[in-house]
Amino acid sequence: MAHESSYVPGNAVEKWIDDRLPIIRFSKEHLMDFPTPKNLNYWWTFGAILAFMLVVQIVTGIILAMHYTPNVALAFDSVEHIKRDVNGGRILQAVHAVGASMFFVAVYIHMGRNLYFGSYKSPREILWILGVLLYVLMVTTAFMGYVLPWGQMSFWAATVITNIVGSIPVLGDPILQLLRGGFAVDNATLNRFFSLHYLLPFIIAAVVGLHIWALHVPGNNNPIGVDVKSSRDTVPFHPYYTMKDLFGIVVFCIPFAWFVYFAPDILGHPDNYIMANSQVTPAHIVPEWYFLPFYAI
Repeated sequence: MAHESSYVPGNAVEKWIDDRLPIIRFSKEHLMDFPTPKNLNYWWTFGAILAFMLVVQIVTGIILAMHYTPNVALAFDSVEHIKRDVNGGRILQAVHAVGASMFFVAVYIHMGRNLYFGSYKSPREILWILGVLLYVLMVTTAFMGYVLPWGQMSFWAATVITNIVGSIPVLGDPILQLLRGGFAVDNATLNRFFSLHYLLPFIIAAVVGLHIWALHVPGNNNPIGVDVKSSRDTVPFHPYYTMKDLFGIVVFCIPFAWFVYFAPDILGHPDNYIMANSQVTPAHIVPEWYFLPFYAI
């Protein structure tokens, strides 16, 4: 949705920056003053909630990576070390682990809203395709992160899922060996999963940038399903929707904080609190709840 620029540099420094790197103009035109339909409800706040959760996961993940050891003999104990010995480690680990589940709660609500209100329809097909790509990247990142604690469920989930990759015709075995770094899930596998788990969130952040760009070309759809045709039907994104999004984030953080402080392990499988043992197979190998639709298939 095109709109005229309303940015005027407020002083000589802003003008000097604007002439060379118009980042303030860009922020004002494409974020703060972006024309947004007046009638968006709180279902539209989940995009901002997801952006917030991505930042939380990246920041906590970087800190945890400073203390984690990607070695099959040390990984399980390094997670325990983070929880018990690192200052604030128990909270950081809980925020990261519970944050993954809360991330998927927000993702599934966001996807459901898009399906219900037809956000995938013309002219927003590219927006939807990028959203699907983001979901695939998220699932991949979450699975690799689930392997890192190197508990029983982590190890056997990695074994089962990588075996599924090996069933791909012709290319299955080469991809399987490349993914595992050998003929079985072992130290090379853990190192590769750790490296990819660290890398993929930054790729996700880049695709999120494209996703937002693809949104800002046609503009938001809205609950009535009729695209706005006049500026009279829109308001600037800031302060109207920044405040609404901020309120949504705060409300979302209430159950998030409750789980972190009072029930951080409630969604974890008991077998994953036992160190990985290739000689003992769990009675039931099940994934995290957000993978259950694929598990059911």
